[in-house]
Amino acid sequence: MQFIDIRTQYQIYKTEIDKEVSKVLEGGQFILGEQVGRIEDILAKYIGVKHCLTVASGTDSLLIALMALGVQAGDEVITVPFTFISTAEVVSLIGAKPVFVDIEPETFNIDVNQIEKAITPKTKAIMPVSLFGQMPDYDTINSIAAKYNLPVIEDAAQSFGATQKGRMSCGVTTIGSTSFFPAKPLGCFGDGGALFTNDDDLARKMRAIRAHGSEKKHEHPILGINGRFDTMQAAVLLAKFPHYPKEVEARGRLGARYSELLADSCVTPVVQDENTHVYAQYTIRVENREELQQALKEKEIPSAVYYPKCLHEQPVFADLGYDKGSFPGAEKAADEVLSLPMHPFLTSEEQDRVVEVIKECQVACV
Repeated sequence: MQFIDIRTQYQIYKTEIDKEVSKVLEGGQFILGEQVGRIEDILAKYIGVKHCLTVASGTDSLLIALMALGVQAGDEVITVPFTFISTAEVVSLIGAKPVFVDIEPETFNIDVNQIEKAITPKTKAIMPVSLFGQMPDYDTINSIAAKYNLPVIEDAAQSFGATQKGRMSCGVTTIGSTSFFPAKPLGCFGDGGALFTNDDDLARKMRAIRAHGSEKKHEHPILGINGRFDTMQAAVLLAKFPHYPKEVEARGRLGARYSELLADSCVTPVVQDENTHVYAQYTIRVENREELQQALKEKEIPSAVYYPKCLHEQPVFADLGYDKGSFPGAEKAADEVLSLPMHPFLTSEEQDRVVEVIKECQVACV
């Protein structure tokens, strides 16, 4: 059983993928080829925004967003401690300070009731994470941001395709950022990411930053990076994307089935009202995680922990001054979360095997 089955996906879409990749090889335009512009147009329409800008990785997308917004050394950016390190890493890379806010226990997303008290005169942006595949309460987040005239960056690396009140993830904030890392719901075959906005000026700045701060050749009015999306990866997405809506539907169906079957055995994901969930990771909570992981391993069922240590506990962020216990919601989640096999090609029989082991283990541990 595969935790995320990229091989099966390739075999199913092999003809389309190989065809699109061959076009790139034959055309010879490997950097910002026409496939890049095509996928940007398709993704912008899918999200429902004016601009999509593909970039070299999901990390670069966050970095470019912060740079375009003018965040700099000495500024503060509000985010969460329960996420992959890139969320806060990019803040520190430009010399700003990550300011953490605890998470809600039910959704693992930012506790919107704690955001306002974290705002200071140094705050220059709010960067919530749509963790595991669903969005936090962006109506409330955007309302707080508007009150203090702050931009909002959605870190939607895991939630591409999710919705809230009918609005697409990546399309509800000042800037939406996502990742096309192979294990993501919409993944390419290498690193990749994208930025989304309705702001013409921000789009222009982000495109320049992506290409060394240049809007035309040999002129560099602003500092930038080499953040261009690879044409080959754009070709992979062009082949995969037509199938993506049905994959999102399958993820939702499989997640709901897991939750129904596991309701009496563990704490299953809570999907907030008016949200849809793409289950980038189907993540449960258990108090006996090590025993359960071992039981699954003995049955050759893969599992993973996202994330075993909060960011404020990481050595690289020790200078932020947070202590153990600073964010009890995040720390408890880090001790209890366990992600199960999840991908659009997971069969009912495979799910039943996973559920059976969990139920047996939980009974044995009572």
